[in-house]
Amino acid sequence: MKFISWNTNGLRACVGKGFLDAFNALDADFFCLQETKLQAGQIDLPLDGYSQYWNYAEKKGYSGTAIFAKQAPVSVRYGLGQPELDTEGRLITLEYPGFFLVTCYTPNAQRGLARIDHRLKWDEAFRAYLSELDREKPVIACGDLNVAHQEIDLKNPASNRGNAGFSDEERESFGRLLDAGFTDSFRRLHPDATGAYTWWSYMFNARANNAGWRIDYFLVSDRIADKITATPIYSDIQGSNCNVKTAGTETVPAILLFRNFDPHLFPFPNQIAFFQALYVGKGFLRGNGDKFPGGLVMLGQE
Repeated sequence: MKFISWNTNGLRACVGKGFLDAFNALDADFFCLQETKLQAGQIDLPLDGYSQYWNYAEKKGYSGTAIFAKQAPVSVRYGLGQPELDTEGRLITLEYPGFFLVTCYTPNAQRGLARIDHRLKWDEAFRAYLSELDREKPVIACGDLNVAHQEIDLKNPASNRGNAGFSDEERESFGRLLDAGFTDSFRRLHPDATGAYTWWSYMFNARANNAGWRIDYFLVSDRIADKITATPIYSDIQGSNCNVKTAGTETVPAILLFRNFDPHLFPFPNQIAFFQALYVGKGFLRGNGDKFPGGLVMLGQE
């Protein structure tokens, strides 16, 4: 089974620039989207074989999340269950027999930490919510969490200390989330890796200099973390501001590995595409030769 988390930074714009081509090429079981920036009725996506679940912000053209799923869930939840935090469409949960799938777009603390109180209130509620889910069954939570946890998670920690996304408050809050029983999949296998980023500013030639931040994550319940076998980040892919991550779990036989990727699949100008593959399970990395556009190679279970 394949999970893809994608910060679209405006889904309608992406649809006009190749989203459906990419969607069909990836052929995932779950697409988890953040920052869709639309309201009900503003888009009609012809996604045959997928059920669509949307959470919209009350403010037009802002925030928003979605999940497209091939398999119908046992239940669907929108938001955290706290009205004061659920006006911006930032979270969707699908329940399946063996796990919960959560897509999240965490609020940005904004310049000068103008919204830090709201951000920390969200973090506390999100931590409590995931912990509640985790008491029932394992959790796979993905999305744009808007924080670089450690100094190695961004290129210039000294000059960015105290800024939104790298304030002491946000970093400590993220640490408490991990301490609550969740694993940062990338850092589990790559504890000392540097230069592995998921977001770059448009300014100061940041992408060319790889002056980036790692703010997008796959978090999994600690009790399934030992099943993670690989977490590569495909940061060389040029395309959109849509940060794309793919994941496979033990319960699903296939994932996607990107090799010699064709950037024309994601022809979004002046933006960056990011791919992370989270491989969970044992013995299912076997290339079966199935080719996809852009050099995608399907890996099957042995």
